[in-house]
Amino acid sequence: MRELRFHAYGGPAALRLDEVAEPAAGPGELLVRPDLAGVTLPALRQLRAPGAPQAPAGLGGEYLGRVVAVGEGVTGFTPGDRVGGIAPSVHADLVAAPAALAVAVPGEPAAGDALAVLRSGLVALGALRVGGLRPGESVLVTAAAGGVGHLAVQLAGALGAGRVTAAVGAEGKAAFVRGLGADEVVRYQDGPWGEQVDLVLDGVGGEVLPRAVGALAPFGRLVALGGAGGALDAGELLRGMRTVTGLSMAVLARQRPALLAEWRQELWALLGRGALRPVCVEFPIAAAAEAFGLLERRANLGKVALRIS
Repeated sequence: MRELRFHAYGGPAALRLDEVAEPAAGPGELLVRPDLAGVTLPALRQLRAPGAPQAPAGLGGEYLGRVVAVGEGVTGFTPGDRVGGIAPSVHADLVAAPAALAVAVPGEPAAGDALAVLRSGLVALGALRVGGLRPGESVLVTAAAGGVGHLAVQLAGALGAGRVTAAVGAEGKAAFVRGLGADEVVRYQDGPWGEQVDLVLDGVGGEVLPRAVGALAPFGRLVALGGAGGALDAGELLRGMRTVTGLSMAVLARQRPALLAEWRQELWALLGRGALRPVCVEFPIAAAAEAFGLLERRANLGKVALRIS
């Protein structure tokens, strides 16, 4: 079977589509035939940073597909079930996926819609819930044209935000985020970002984080959901009684699984009634380097995925 693997560290050019032996469903695992697998920033960081797993290796991330076989000790899944989840290597014809990290996909939503909701949608909704969005409040979303951000813009509006501001890196993304419901668009390189807001969802971090904190009104809240980190001035928090909270889906999965299940149900309901319109750009698996390159340049509009079958 085919499996996308990287053979050296350095970026998308290191990716190869290899012929490898088929995996089996081990104890606690599902054997899944994926339709789509996500192209994500964590996978890009894996390509750039030497460390475990040792190359050559597959890239971890999210998948959407059908169960082929069920491993020992696994309950609640049967062959033929449509599922999504996270696995150590997902860009392959068959994936050995931890059953504990898999969820059933209700109904028959389009593959791109389902993949976007499974992870990116969960992060976006989780950030809004952790940030305590109340009806009528104003929201600023950074990385607003990305996989998580484009869903956060829509969800903020669906949950009753009074004003949604989208922060993007390029002027060419303005029309895209306005089409999703953003009331205002700002660029990172612009001067003041307009009116201060009640809630910021920051998926960029780094040099953008201090500006995002500065965009908060008194008593405003910021939810940090990106992996780039960033330095904070405690004085900025003190002067405006601002609050910063980190969002970790891994911690929530371990400590608050019932909360994640509740959010998933809410997302499927919003998708089902058309209140959420994911955008998923699909590439064939043979064009993996192109897909990852698009994400690396931050040129994507919406979610990016590889079509496996």
